Parts: sequence; structure tokens; C-alpha cells
Amino acid sequence: MTITSVEALLPGRFSINSSTKSAAKAPPTPYNVQEPPFKGYHPPQPEGYEKSRAKADTSAIVIDNGSSLVKAGWSFDKNPRFIIPPVMSRYRDRKLNKACQFIGYDAYVDATTRGQLRYAFDPGTSVVGNWDAMEGVLDYLFIKLGVDGANGGVDRPIVMTEPIANLNYPRRMMNEILFECYSAPSVAYGIDSLFSYRYNRGTDGLIVSSSHTSTHVIPVLNSKALLSNCSRINWGGMHASEYLLKLMKLKYPTFPARMTESQMEDLVHKHCYVSKDYDRELGGYLDWTGLEDRDHVVQYPFTEHVIPEKSEEELARIAERKKESGRRLQEQAAKMRLEKLMKKEQELEYYKDLQRGLASETKKEVRRILEAEDMKDEAHLERVIRDLERSIKRSRNRDLGVEENEEASEEVSFPLLDVPDEELDEAGLKEKRHQRLMKSNIEARQRAKAEKEREKARQEEEERLDREKRENDFENWLAERRAARQNVLQKIKERDRLKADLGNRKSLASQMRMKTLANLAADGPKKRRRGGDDDNFGANDEDWGVYRTVATGEQSDEEEEEDFGGMLETVEKELLQYDPEFTENHTLAAQSDWTKSLVHMFLRGPWPFDPESQREAHQLHLNVERIRVPEVVFKPSIAGIDQAGLIEVAADVVNQRFSNPEEQDKLLRDVFFTGGNTLFQNFDERFRNDFRAFLPVDAELNVRRASDPVLDAWKGAAQWASGGELGKSSITRQEYLEKGSEYLKVCHVNLLKVATSALANRQQEHDLGNITMW
Repeated sequence: MTITSVEALLPGRFSINSSTKSAAKAPPTPYNVQEPPFKGYHPPQPEGYEKSRAKADTSAIVIDNGSSLVKAGWSFDKNPRFIIPPVMSRYRDRKLNKACQFIGYDAYVDATTRGQLRYAFDPGTSVVGNWDAMEGVLDYLFIKLGVDGANGGVDRPIVMTEPIANLNYPRRMMNEILFECYSAPSVAYGIDSLFSYRYNRGTDGLIVSSSHTSTHVIPVLNSKALLSNCSRINWGGMHASEYLLKLMKLKYPTFPARMTESQMEDLVHKHCYVSKDYDRELGGYLDWTGLEDRDHVVQYPFTEHVIPEKSEEELARIAERKKESGRRLQEQAAKMRLEKLMKKEQELEYYKDLQRGLASETKKEVRRILEAEDMKDEAHLERVIRDLERSIKRSRNRDLGVEENEEASEEVSFPLLDVPDEELDEAGLKEKRHQRLMKSNIEARQRAKAEKEREKARQEEEERLDREKRENDFENWLAERRAARQNVLQKIKERDRLKADLGNRKSLASQMRMKTLANLAADGPKKRRRGGDDDNFGANDEDWGVYRTVATGEQSDEEEEEDFGGMLETVEKELLQYDPEFTENHTLAAQSDWTKSLVHMFLRGPWPFDPESQREAHQLHLNVERIRVPEVVFKPSIAGIDQAGLIEVAADVVNQRFSNPEEQDKLLRDVFFTGGNTLFQNFDERFRNDFRAFLPVDAELNVRRASDPVLDAWKGAAQWASGGELGKSSITRQEYLEKGSEYLKVCHVNLLKVATSALANRQQEHDLGNITMW
């Protein structure tokens, strides 16, 4: 029996950083998420074993074998010495070249051990299924308790808790391990919730035990648990954690961090509570008033992109440098413009001198000079001189701030257009084509200007008519504006719906689009043969209409969005000005405000959300989940469980299974809550208020909670083991060897069901369905 100490792997193997960087500008107070529950190294405590030798007759090892936490200690202890989860992690370390085994919280030491976790219990039940892990947990506990029996055995009696109506096979396997592997002298079993009730001095009452995997309602009369009349609900703390995890994944499907069940379990314990009036509170939970107190923000670790802030002096220096750079650029631009202007003036003077010199030269010499200047003829030289003069004049006017008269500049004559082509030489024909092109450009600009003036006049006329209609027939004008706004809103919704449908390949719009593409592909050439005609798509203008067919609409998305936005803004501006019933709250911008969005309240609480912030992207907001998760035990249908709630089950046990009024009064005088899942705030008050509706008016109802719902089961078992009933209520090793591992005993002594009677006397399970009764 060897278990690797976690100290052997501590140096250099892992580092745990539980600190989370907090943002200074966060409006809410965030709660940090729980790190992996590694508790550190716990040394063995052999002094308890030495003390037990002096009390050999009244001392025993007490183990509360819970599916969430296993508590172990000596019967003379006030509290358990060791509390660990029933998990084991085993793998071979390559550096140490040895097989390592970690038990309990040590299994959470790093990512490697957490990846190899094995639970001792079957998932979702309190029945042991992995006996290799269970044996590892027992090894760990006996070593930590300092047990040093002969040949590695355990020479002390063992008291162990078990669930109600434990199956025969798990108990038989536990007997074989305790007697064969550990050579225990005797073993006694008891139900955890009954131990807790005994420790809290209960004799007659109704036990409500809500633990990690299930919730039981057990009637007790005359210090005897009537297990044949108890009921079970398949809901516990583990299911609450899983349910919260599902809700968070559904609420934040793109959450960047990994959410685990251990983290959700911590959130359930710290933030959830039972609502006194669930329906009423749920209806107003996301109201703006008080939401900052109801909404709890859970911060996951994140890495923020920090931008260093500059001081005012640095910002002033940067601004001054920008101004200086701008001034230098302006000076450089002015200098370059001056140089270009001087260069143009020099070119103009040169070409004018050249033009004057050509007048006294022969045609042959003129042709040679023009070819040397890369000019075709004298008309080309004339155009160059004219263009240079125009450019110089424009530059000077721009520097002086004088506006140029375009009409005057465009008054250009085109004399060659009236001359027939037969009378012109080659140079004249080229000049005539140039003048025709210039004239067409001027006429196009004049037509555009005239069209702009006509459009302006048309708009002025429409505004005049609209103004007259508003003044003469205000009601109809107002109705038209309201209808126009609804029409624009409908088009915006249709556009958004079409975009969403196109993103879904199964939508009708996407299917029609793909069908169009498939038809276009089918209409084209099936196969290009050698020497055949190539695809001539695009040769005709009609071919390009296909893109309008397969596009998202008649226009592009940018055009539609800009069009609809401008139209809606214009209509809403007029309605705000003239419609007394239309206010700022009725505008689309106000309706899209996050402060009025119920979805935003649900996802982000009463604070704005910055998608660029890593801090806010790594936050969970718990609001309605705080009351929804604990409510499942009262209304299992919320989580899809086809069972009755706790109130209905308890009422059925009291009213239907006990016809004697005296027995009913005894049960109602002491309703006892135990188990970790009953620690929710307002749990007992909610049960009292709702359970009262199923009872007679004059019935006396007293509700109380265990002093420690988690540890009272172990304390009750330790208290019972210290008494004189341990010896006669335990299975001895000799009885085990004589009668086999299936030998059981049932003895109802002080609320305790211990294994000391024949298997034939064991309570029979009647129903393993939704509500199991024994």
C-alpha cells in the first residue's frame, strides 16, 4: 500500500497563480472564479492511532463515505481529521521514472494530474463503481490516520456510512476490501442522514436530506426510521452544478475561457439562494431598479492589452510636433508649387520664343525644329502654349484666393468643326478631332450642370408642395409620414432577415441562391472540347445581370443601409418636429439603446459592454440563475426532470402514507434538514411557507436545520461508535469468514440501520423509477 506524496512533484512541476488582474474602471465588484481546489500537502497524524491504543474498547475509525467528500477520523475526535473528494489520479512520471498516484485534493495539483482524474462513485449516483479508486482513497486515509497494523492491516473497528437502500453488490465488495485487504476486525454500516438526525437529538420527525446526488424524505417515529415509506428525488448538489454549467454555456456560447463543474459548484454555493416567491421575483429580476445588486459578476483570468497612457506634457509635445510637421509640409508644398510655377513660366517663355522664331523659317526647317521638340505640327505647339497659360493663370488665382469663372474659361471656339474634311490636311484633321472631343466634354459638363439645377428645382418644388400639404391637410400628411416610417422599418427588418437567412445554408433564401447558381452552371458549356468554342460569358451586357439575381437584394448592402438610414432619419426628424405623440423614445435609436434591452440586462447586467475589452469578455453575469438553479429541487420540471417537487413529495409522505393523526403530528413537529444542498439561504423558510398549504389549518409545523449539515453525519457516526452499541452491531471478521460477504444484519437501534442481520431481512426496493420508495 504505497501512495506517492505530492511533495515529490512540487519543485519545478507547477505554479498556481490565483491572482486575477482587476480593471480599475470596472463598474461592478467582480468575484474571482475558483482555481483548481488543491489544498497543499497534509502530513500524517499518527498521534490519533497512538491514542486509540489506550481506548481499544471504545475507539474506531469513522468514515463518512460521501460521493462528494469523504470524511475520516477517530471516534473520540470532535471533527474529522481529513476531508477529501473521492478521486484518484495515476500516471507515470517520465522525469522520476516511477508510477505516481494522487488521492483527494492532491489530484488537482497540476493539469497533468487533473487530466487523469478517476472518481470512485458512478456518475450521478452515490454507489461506488470504481473500486480501484475507492481502494486508493482508503489507502490514503489509513496512511494519513497513522494506522500501523500488522502486515499493513487495520487493527481497529471501522464505522462507515452508506446511502439508503444500498445495493447488495457494492456492500459485498466493500466487505471484501475491508476484511480481505485491510484485515479489519469488524465493520458497521449506517445511513448518513440518520446519523446526522441522531447527533441533533431527534426522535420523531421528518428528515429532509438533500446531498450531492439525491434528495430523500425519511419519516422517523419512536427513534426508528421507516425506510419503507421514504421517497427520493433524483436531484442534488452535483446536478445543480451541472445545470448551472449548461445554463452558462447556453448563455455565453462563445465564452473564451473554459468553464468547469468545480467552478460552477463554487458559484452555486456562493451566489445562489432559494427565492421565497419564485414566480413573483423572477418576473422583476431583470428590472433596472436594483439590478446592480442582484447581478453578480464573475471574473475569469484574462490578459488585457494595456496601452500606456501619456501625460499632459507628452501629449502637448506630440501636438506641437504635429503642428510643426504640418507647417513644414505646407512650406514644402508652397515651395514646390512656386518651383513648378517658375518652371512653367520658363517653358512658356521658351515656347513663345520658339513660335516667334518659326515665322521666319522655311517649312522644312519648321518641321525639323518641331520634331526635335516632340511636336507634330504648329497647332500642337499652339495647344501647348495655351495650356501653359491656362495652368499658370489657375495657379496664380489659387495662390491669390481668386475664384475662377468656369463659364468664361469654357468659352472656347471650335472653328474647324464647320470646315469639311476634304479641305483639311492631316494636321487639320487631327486638330478637328481634338476640337470635337473638347466640345463634347464641355457640352457634357453643361448637361450635368443643367441636370443638377433641374434636380434642385424639383426638390424645391416637392418641398413646397409638401409644406403646403402640411399646412392645409395636416392629418393626412402626418398619416403619410407615419406610414412611410413603418414602411422603412419593415424594409430594414426584411434586409436584416435576409442577411440572417443567407448566413444559414438551410434557409429558403440560401437554397434559392444556390439553385440559381446551379442552374447557371448547368446552362453553360458542359465540357470544353479541343478546338471548340470557349465560354463567351460577359460578351453581352445582359450577362452581368446574373449578379443582381444571386445578390442579397436589388442593391448592395452598403447602398441599402445608407439609403434606409437616411430615409428613416429624415422621416423621424419630421415626426419629432410636427407630431406631438412622437418623442425621442419612439425613435429607432432610442429603441436600440442597450439600457432598454432585456437581452442586454440578462447577458451583461446594468452596465455597458465593450467587445474590445478582454476583461469584460471574460466575465459571467449571474442574475436569474441565482434563483433558478436552487428552485429545481422544488420544481424539477424546470430542469426537465419528470418528478414531483420536494413539497409534493413531503406532503405525500405525511398525508398519504400515515393515516394516524398522532403520527402525522409527530412528523410535523420536527422537520429536519441535513445535507449540503440544504445550505441555500431561505431554504427552510421556503419549505415552511409552501408546505403549510398542504397541511390542516391547525397543524403544528416546526422546521429546523442541522447544526452542521455537512459534518453532522460524521459526528453522529463518531458519537454512536463511542457508545456501547458498536460491538453488538458490527460484523466481525469471524462472522465474515463463516457466513460470506453477503451476510448482513439489520438492527434499528437509535435511528441506526447497521449491517447485522440476514440478507433475507433486508428491506426490499419497490421502485427504482422517478420516486424510489423503500
